[in-house]
Amino acid sequence: MKAKRQIDLYILGMVLAILTFWLFAQSMINIIPTMQKDLNVSSGILNISTSLTSLFCGLFIVVGGGISDRLGRKKMTYVGLVISIVGSLLVILAREPVLLIFARVLQGLSAALVMPATLALIKTTFQESERQRALSYWSFGSWGGGGITTFVGGLIATYFDWRMIFILSIAIAVIAMVLLKNIEETKVAKANKEKFDIIGFSIFVVTLLVINIIVTQGQDLGWTSFPIVALFIASIILTFIFIFFERTRKHQFIDFELFKSKPFTGAVLTNFLQNGIAGTIVVANTYIQIGRGFTAFQTGLLTLGNIIALLLMIRVGERLLQKIGPYKPMFISIIIASVGMSFGALTFLPNLPYIIVVFIGFLIAGIGIGLYATPSLDTLLVNVNDDKVGIGSGIYKMASSLGYSFGIAISTAIYTSFAELFHNEHLAGALGMLTPLGFGIISIVILMVTMYEKSMKADCI
Repeated sequence: MKAKRQIDLYILGMVLAILTFWLFAQSMINIIPTMQKDLNVSSGILNISTSLTSLFCGLFIVVGGGISDRLGRKKMTYVGLVISIVGSLLVILAREPVLLIFARVLQGLSAALVMPATLALIKTTFQESERQRALSYWSFGSWGGGGITTFVGGLIATYFDWRMIFILSIAIAVIAMVLLKNIEETKVAKANKEKFDIIGFSIFVVTLLVINIIVTQGQDLGWTSFPIVALFIASIILTFIFIFFERTRKHQFIDFELFKSKPFTGAVLTNFLQNGIAGTIVVANTYIQIGRGFTAFQTGLLTLGNIIALLLMIRVGERLLQKIGPYKPMFISIIIASVGMSFGALTFLPNLPYIIVVFIGFLIAGIGIGLYATPSLDTLLVNVNDDKVGIGSGIYKMASSLGYSFGIAISTAIYTSFAELFHNEHLAGALGMLTPLGFGIISIVILMVTMYEKSMKADCI
């Protein structure tokens, strides 16, 4: 009984560690207007600071996973939580854009350490059923945290000082550190002494920054303008350079050997796209506030069904994984999530019917995302060796952060472009909120290519 209680406390500590990321990342979506008024900075600066956390998390999370393998997963979890606390303090104290942006970068770096380190701890600390249970609860913090903190952020921004969000994040980080105090440290017994692939990493960072600039600034600069076209060509060239360079390296920044496993590849790529689907909720939130005149708190209320359904279905996904394997739950969940999130495209509806439809759509999307979480995570971990679990987890969470970031960027780019082109907020909102369907179709194709054959073999056994 004591051992089970201790395991539960460790799992709770990991969930709270993940929630610190969402409290400072996702909640900013609903508090941008409030922060803009209070800090007297442009919406552009706040949009940049919002996306920077996910971007830097995505850029450095593979590095964070590799470091945790070498130096210790518990140690890196603690380092990440300390950086999170510092970042939150700086946001609270920020009175100018430079400090705010620096704080958000720090918070992205903290998540890059905490995410893969806690996943690796789950892989190396727990066995089979306990591992799957731990993954379910970890998903509560990772997937459910986004919905919870959107609601909490809207509530705090509407009725209290927005800085309370970051005070709460600090408190939760401290509690997580206390709960994980006695968990056993794990790391690679004989870590390789090879030098870090600084050239490959640098090419990778520059490539992603170029792509991010294209997606986020294409609207303002013009999609056919010389800078955007030049950056697009540069991104293609840099991508080929990165792949060619990494294949010639013995010790790669991103270990391409892991992608020889089709299930690993399927889990990573569909996770990228599933997060892209989830990220399009930003367009819905923006349209509902601008096009329909709702407050941040009222918009947050619309996500309650999404949160509840997601949290409930995560455990259902765990049960389905144990009974029928990962493929079918992942297949069904992607369809449900992409269709549900697209309900917001019905912008021709009057206010009350539209709000009801959006609430139902968010709820359906929550069912899909919840079903997907545990089967996807377990597929990843069982197809990675213990000595590379930190790197593998880092790649998976890099896909999460970048998928969410690009989901936001692509859907909002479509939304703002058509709003300016047609001067019609409702049409622009509809087109922006159809993005999840495109992500869903691509994701289904990838899943069938990478996991269908193995699923059929498992069914025949």
